[in-house]
Amino acid sequence: MSVFDDPGLFGRLWAATYDGPGNPDPAPAVDFLAPLAEGSPVLELAVGTGRVALPLAARGLAVEGVEASPEMVAQLRAKPGGADMPVTVGDMADVPVAGPYRLVFLVFNTLFNLVSEERQAACFRNVARVLAPGGAFVTETFVPDPADFDRDEQVQVREVAEDSATIRLHRYDRAAQTFVRQTVTFDADGVHLKPFAMRYAWPEQIDELAERAGLRLTERYADWDRTPFDEDSRSHISVYRR
Repeated sequence: MSVFDDPGLFGRLWAATYDGPGNPDPAPAVDFLAPLAEGSPVLELAVGTGRVALPLAARGLAVEGVEASPEMVAQLRAKPGGADMPVTVGDMADVPVAGPYRLVFLVFNTLFNLVSEERQAACFRNVARVLAPGGAFVTETFVPDPADFDRDEQVQVREVAEDSATIRLHRYDRAAQTFVRQTVTFDADGVHLKPFAMRYAWPEQIDELAERAGLRLTERYADWDRTPFDEDSRSHISVYRR
């Protein structure tokens, strides 16, 4: 199956190391999201290992998740509070739950893991279906910088040690706004591959997806601390409502 067609591939490859060092602190996201729930049920798409969902639930909110990877769900279940959190294994674009939810959120650039405009549009349509009236859909993504993909192909050296080496290769399709990334590690046990793909979009393109689904942008910030968003911002937190 192609990396573009397997929603659970990322989790199968990365679940065991997903909570390793270097990940962003979830606390600012939790502080931002908790008031939007207004004490009502919450849904996280691509809940992963529960980095945001579990501390949000610890504040007394009823949090549910959707996750394509059983391996990610297993990591969540092993954490305090994880065994009790309702999680549906499925494609987040389908939003395979009934709702309604006062808050739905999708963080860590994961919207772009849906690797076609059609699947991203389906995600917005299905979120609109399960949102309570006036409910909020919050997304966090990076703002694409064309300088990051000024060449169709890129090779980066990630790590070199006495007994291993890791390189990362990218191939971009700028017309389709997609890329395929392969992380390759060479060590005494052989060659290890971790493929990954994304379909990136600019904020105004995401706004268009929302509008087509009957949602409207009500707030946009550069980060979880509500720093004003401007032309120099490299990421955005966007709040859409029915």
